[in-house]
Amino acid sequence: MLTLEALHLSQGSFDLRADWSVQAGARVAVIGPSGAGKSTLLMAIAGFLPPARGRILWQGRDLAALAVGDRPMSVLFQDQNLFPHLTIAQNLGLGLSPQLRLTPAQRDAVEAVLQRVGLAGMGARKPAQLSGGQQGRAALARALLRARPLLVLDEPFAALGPALKSEMLDLLDEVASVTGAAVLMVTHDPADAQRFAGQTVLVAEGVAQPPCETAALFANPPPALAAYLGT
Repeated sequence: MLTLEALHLSQGSFDLRADWSVQAGARVAVIGPSGAGKSTLLMAIAGFLPPARGRILWQGRDLAALAVGDRPMSVLFQDQNLFPHLTIAQNLGLGLSPQLRLTPAQRDAVEAVLQRVGLAGMGARKPAQLSGGQQGRAALARALLRARPLLVLDEPFAALGPALKSEMLDLLDEVASVTGAAVLMVTHDPADAQRFAGQTVLVAEGVAQPPCETAALFANPPPALAAYLGT
């Protein structure tokens, strides 16, 4: 379980509060107006921004003392977190060994996961040699390989067209099912939340609200969400 306990984030004049939990294996969208603090919330959970007050816990353990790479999560941003000077296989290998000193079994695991996400035979390519959709597949392949219990994504498919985005959301669903990970995904697109997430967190007016059932939230949106949706 991920718990945000009386969490208060502060950056200059900006403040954001959250006080709620997400169950293991849950799929949660994070939505709200631009500048409301969606990415700030995920940056704090991932360890890039220390809380001003409160705690971030996983299974009851305070994550404050853990470095970003030691937290029980994989993080995926819009740029897919791929190093341009490394091959796709090497980018995936970093998820297993930061020094890229892979055992034969780990190399086999990299090849197997590339095949699983439809990138068989592409491990020797650099990210620039892949399409946007293929880069997204590679990033999700690394999350699958790492198999961390929490997957945090910040608008990872925003640059993709509708058909390709739907394909990537289906692949994300598969990765979450295989790993059993809880997923928190920031999106600006209500359709993404309704397609993928059983629960949605609304971030607006300085508060990240507790997760609500996605269908119910969009069926009867509160004023802040209605204003964002233009309804």
